[in-house]
Amino acid sequence: MTETSTSAAHRKIIHVDMDAFYASVEQRDDPALRGKPVAVGGSRERGVVAAASYEARKFGVRSAMPSVTAKRQCPDLIFVKPRFEIYKAISLQIREIFAKHTAIIEPLSLDEAYLDVTENLQNIPLARDIALAIRAKIKEVTGLNASAGISYNKFLAKLASDHRKPNGQYVISPEMGPSFVESLPVGKFHGIGPATAAKFNGLGIRTGLDIRNQTLEFLQGHFGKAGTYYYWISRGVDERPVRANRIRKSVGAENTFSSDLTSFESMVAELQPLIDKVWGHCERTGNRGRTVTLKIKFADFEIVSRSRTLASPVSSRAALTTRSVGLLEAAMPLPKPVRLLGISLSSLKNDDEVEPQFGLPL
Repeated sequence: MTETSTSAAHRKIIHVDMDAFYASVEQRDDPALRGKPVAVGGSRERGVVAAASYEARKFGVRSAMPSVTAKRQCPDLIFVKPRFEIYKAISLQIREIFAKHTAIIEPLSLDEAYLDVTENLQNIPLARDIALAIRAKIKEVTGLNASAGISYNKFLAKLASDHRKPNGQYVISPEMGPSFVESLPVGKFHGIGPATAAKFNGLGIRTGLDIRNQTLEFLQGHFGKAGTYYYWISRGVDERPVRANRIRKSVGAENTFSSDLTSFESMVAELQPLIDKVWGHCERTGNRGRTVTLKIKFADFEIVSRSRTLASPVSSRAALTTRSVGLLEAAMPLPKPVRLLGISLSSLKNDDEVEPQFGLPL
């Protein structure tokens, strides 16, 4: 084991994850929803579930599921329109609670974050006690439940927070790490999606132990750079630090339409509010990006995307519009009616970090 690995084993990392966050907020604010299956999102035929309460999850309702499918699986499902400004405000309250214990906070979304409490502001010796204090304070301040995972690295801390959900916590110690991972199905590994899990299974690799039994060369040969990551996490090793003030690498916006789009002109018109949202974020944060991506979902739910990485960061809304419409134009004619369009800008950097226009590869 390297010197870095040895020091990494002495970290104390907490992953805090709010339980069914959006749906729980709605149940908190409307007593009539408590104990009932709730989906936050659009209830129209073409809507999508943004979040589901635990009562709804018992019926197989999940986020990103088409609303019509969710309703079919749970006929009594109650749809609630999302209130993102409320969720953001509560998220800030939770962040303030984290900050009383550590300055090393890496938010992943409104409802989850990593905390490095190796050295904490209240000098609490055990990370599990810090997690208990944080969860109790979140409950007191917001009325909401949080789960927590505690371990010596980020990969295991995130696995641990899932282990006692909802409203629980779990510790994976350095002694437990390798054995905990070896019995885990590959589909449960964070960072391994359904397609990659199927590829692993096709190679006869079904558990963490199966991954650990492969050579680094084998994993790199089949999975490229990600193979190195799989090699180490199958051994319970993850040296990524918790990064405070993590730089956002991309920003995007998308919309599902009430009726399918078939003409180029109608698609260009629907891109404009998405471009406004993306560029609005850039203006507020001072971030600029070089990679423009167009996402297209057809009526049969097939998804395709087109990207272009530019020599220099997109400098104006007009430039973002030109690149976005150019990607759409290059994709025409489309073979099927379009259900959803999305635009994202990635490879973000702050204005102060933006490279000069010369000397950059295309």
